[in-house]
Amino acid sequence: MNHNGKGQFVPKKHFLIIDTETTITDKVADLGIVVCDKQGNIEYEAGLLVREFYHDRENHPLFYDNRGDPTWAKRNLPTRYQQAENMLADGRRMLASVPAINRLLVKILLKYRPVLTAYNIAFDLGKCANSGIDLTNFEQRFCLWHAAAAKWANTRAYRQFVLNNHYFGNRTAKGNMTFGTKADYMAKFLLGDDLPPEPHTALEDARDYELPILKALVKNTSPKEYMNPPAYNWQTFQVRNAFRPL
Repeated sequence: MNHNGKGQFVPKKHFLIIDTETTITDKVADLGIVVCDKQGNIEYEAGLLVREFYHDRENHPLFYDNRGDPTWAKRNLPTRYQQAENMLADGRRMLASVPAINRLLVKILLKYRPVLTAYNIAFDLGKCANSGIDLTNFEQRFCLWHAAAAKWANTRAYRQFVLNNHYFGNRTAKGNMTFGTKADYMAKFLLGDDLPPEPHTALEDARDYELPILKALVKNTSPKEYMNPPAYNWQTFQVRNAFRPL
């Protein structure tokens, strides 16, 4: 509880950050949960492999895509499964059923009454809904990606950072190209270039990349702004509008 200066106490504000790694069938295999206060202090964290989908490798293999980043190639599935098994063995992950996860979420809701957020919350909410993971009771929520992009992505400093690191998307057939606003780009902008790329494991992405973004956002932005960010519009982040040749 916090003192409000008028002899009254108000509940401490908390946030719940979620991140998901998914299966090719759009279910959640790896769920990251971080509860923090508005100063960014972690009060609870969990990395959970979802029993119903993680264990069913025949019907729900981990997401793969052979068209782009080799990290996601189907041939790398054994390596990714071994990584998850290593995390189970050393305690960085627990195996949990969907009902157990939902009971945990109820306990988090009752204890902390947190504001829910995620970097691209629509994606994570959709995959959780597909999996029976119930986040509907967290009524206060916002998209960390949209809020961070609105706060920093069109600043001169961020554009220079993008240029220095060549964080540009691919040029489309129609000649459009956006500059990047991914979580690891935004976290590197805020924390420094020494931060390695996201590992694409749910707890680590939420804790080590999304939490620092949230901390900086809450420190430097009013709740009205970050709770109601404009939706991401790719046209706002067109390279041709943000950069000029010398």
